[in-house]
Amino acid sequence: MIILTNLATGDDEMIMNNRELSWLVFNDRVLQEAQDRSVPLMQRLRFLGIFSNNQDEFIKVRVAKLIRLSQLRGLKPSQQAKRREAVEVLPQLYARMAESQEKFDAAYDAILKEMAEIGINVVKETQLTEEQARFCIDYYASVVSERIVPFLVRKTMKMPFLSDGAIYLGVKMTGESAQSTRYAIVQIPVSSACPRFVELPPSAPGRRDIIYLDDIIRFCLREIFFMFKYDDISAHTLRVVRDAQIDMDDDISKSLMEKMEEGIENRNFGDPVRIIYDKDMPADLLQLIVSKLTVKKGHGPSLDPGRRYHLKRDLMKFPRVAPQLEEKLPAQLRHPLIKPFASILEVVARRDIMLHFPYHTFNHVIDFLREAAIDPKVESIFITLYRTAEHSKVINALIGAAKNGKNVTVVMELLARFDEGQNIEYADILQRAGVRVIDGVAGLKIHCKLILVERRERGGTRGYAYVGTGNFNESTAKIYSDFGLLTCRHEIVADARAVFDFISAHRPLECRELLVAPYNMRSTFEKLVEDEIKNAKKGKEAYIKAKFNSLTDEDMINLLYKASRAGVKISLIVRGACCLQPGVPGQSENIRVISIIDIYLEHARMAIFCNGGREKIFIMSADWMTRNLSRRIEVGTPVYDEAIREQLRRVFELQWNDNVKARDMAVFGENRYSAGNGGSEKCRSQLALHEFYKKAAEEESEQQ
Repeated sequence: MIILTNLATGDDEMIMNNRELSWLVFNDRVLQEAQDRSVPLMQRLRFLGIFSNNQDEFIKVRVAKLIRLSQLRGLKPSQQAKRREAVEVLPQLYARMAESQEKFDAAYDAILKEMAEIGINVVKETQLTEEQARFCIDYYASVVSERIVPFLVRKTMKMPFLSDGAIYLGVKMTGESAQSTRYAIVQIPVSSACPRFVELPPSAPGRRDIIYLDDIIRFCLREIFFMFKYDDISAHTLRVVRDAQIDMDDDISKSLMEKMEEGIENRNFGDPVRIIYDKDMPADLLQLIVSKLTVKKGHGPSLDPGRRYHLKRDLMKFPRVAPQLEEKLPAQLRHPLIKPFASILEVVARRDIMLHFPYHTFNHVIDFLREAAIDPKVESIFITLYRTAEHSKVINALIGAAKNGKNVTVVMELLARFDEGQNIEYADILQRAGVRVIDGVAGLKIHCKLILVERRERGGTRGYAYVGTGNFNESTAKIYSDFGLLTCRHEIVADARAVFDFISAHRPLECRELLVAPYNMRSTFEKLVEDEIKNAKKGKEAYIKAKFNSLTDEDMINLLYKASRAGVKISLIVRGACCLQPGVPGQSENIRVISIIDIYLEHARMAIFCNGGREKIFIMSADWMTRNLSRRIEVGTPVYDEAIREQLRRVFELQWNDNVKARDMAVFGENRYSAGNGGSEKCRSQLALHEFYKKAAEEESEQQ
C-alpha cells in the first residue's frame, strides 16, 4: 500500500492502494476464473487469454509510463515525489507479475491436462503421427510459406525491426565450427487466415489434436532453410513488448489525422520495455538479439525468461472443438416495449427506455439509427464514436443516413488507444460518404457515449437522445455489460445539443440536466456526497451506492472517506483498480467494496444517492478517475422515469447480493469471494439479471 497524507484538509493519513498494484490485483481476479473448476473447461482457457491480453496492455501502457517517469532527471520538487513513487513501485509490480505468471503457468498446465483426459490434446511437432506430419508440411506449403520472410541475423548488421504484438522464432543453425553458425529470425504470421491454433487429423478415434502454428513452423525449419548446411537447427520463441505511447510532432501544417497516422507508425518503433524469451534459448542467440534491441545505455528492456509459447492472448481464439465445454451465454432479449419492425422513435416519444446490454440486444441501437437514417422527417444525426466493431453496422447506418440526405455529424475520437488505426480508416470512409467528421477538442479526449436525432414534427423540431455507458460496438456489446438511456425529455435533449455544439462549434457549454466532465460532473458529485454528509450528521438516513470500472481519483476517495467518518453508508461495486481501501477503522468502516468477474465484463457505471429520501440516480460514461473527471469529455444523465429507477435499484441489489462471482475487497490483494448480502441462497448476479429481464419481458407480453 502507498500511504498518502491529505494535506488539503489536515486529516490524518489516508490509506490509498497504489493504482498499478490494484490493477494487478484485478487481473488476478480474472486468473481466478481460469483456476475455478466450476467454470467450463474451455472458458477457463479463454480466461487465461484474457489475463494475458490484459497483462500485455498493462506493461505497454502503465509499466512503460512508470519506466519513463523513473528515468526523468532535472525535475521540479513537486514532480520528484511522483518519480520516487515510480521507482519504489516498479519492483513491487515486477514481483506481483512474476507471482501471477507462476499461477498462470500452473493453471495452463492443469487445463491442458484436463483437456487431454477427455481427448483434446495440444501436441508438439515431436509428437506427430505420419499423417499429421504430412498435414503440417502441406499446411505450411499452402497457407504459411507465402506469409513469412525469414531473415538472417549477423553481428555486423542492424537487426530488422521486431514489431510489438508479434511472435518470433529465434533460429540457430550450428555447423562444424563456430564460424559456420548462423542465426535467423522468423515471424509467426498469425492472422484470421493463418490462425495461431490449427486442428490436425485425429491421431486416434475420438481424439481432437491441436497444434500451435509455432510448432508447424518448427517442424518445417529444414524446408525453410534448405539452402544452408548445418548439423543442427533449433528454434525458440521470443517477443518484444514496446512502449505504447504515441508521440506526435507539432508541425502545424499537418492535420490531426496525419499526425495520428505518423504517431501510430512510430509507436511500432517504441522503446522495448520487455523481451520475453524461451528460457531454453541458447545464450549466444539471446545475447545477439538483446544487443541489437537495447536503445540506451543502462536503459535496456527487462529480460523475462519464459516458457515455450508466448502471446497467450491467442487462447481467447482457441478452436471451439467441444461446444459442451464452453460457457453457454443466455440468449439476448428484446426490450419488452420495442417490437419487431415497429418504430422505436414512436416508443421513445411516449416514455424513456433503459437498455441493459448484453441482456438486451444491441440491435435496438442499430435499429434506432437505421430508422433515423430512412425516416423522411429526420433532419440530422449527431453521434460520438470511441471504439466501433471491425465491420460496424453503426458506421453503415450513418453512411446510409448521409446518402439519404440527413445532416450527419460524427465526433470520432482518434486517440482511442489501440483502436487509432481503425478510427482513422472509418473517419476517411465516413467523410467520403458525405458525413461531417470532427476529430475532437484540443486537450480533451472525447469518451462520452451520446446520440442526438433531430426530427421535424408538428410544432417544430423534436430531439431524441441516447446517453450510454459503453461504446457503439455491436461486437463488444455481446460481452460488455452497459446501460443506454433512450429519451426525448426536452431538458436532456437540449443539453445533448449543447454538448455537440460545444464540440463542433466551440460554443459555451451550459447544461441543466446532463453531467458533463470536465465541467460540472465532478462538482455535482462532490455536492451530492457533501449533502449525504450533512444529512448523516443531522441523524437522517444517508447512503451512496455506486458502480464503476475503476475508482482511483484521490479527491473523490478522500471525500468518500469523509462521508464514511460522518456515518454515510457506502456500497461500491468496482470491477478493476480501486485505490480506496474499505473497512479501515476511523477512515472507511462504513464503506464496503465488492468486485464481480464473470462471463460478462462489468462495464456499466451508475450512482445512487439517498438525497434525504428523494433518491437521485445517474448513469454515466465516466469512472471516478482523474482522467475521466478532469481530462475527458464524459456525459452522465439523471434518471427520472420511476420504472427505470426501480430497474436500476434492482440491478444494483442483485449484484450487491452476488455470492458466487463477487469478491470482497476488504483485504487488499487477497480477492476473497464474497458471502453476499442476501442470505444463504446462491446468487450469481449476471444469470439472475438475465432471469429478471426475461421475466419482465414475459410479464409485458402477458399484459398485452
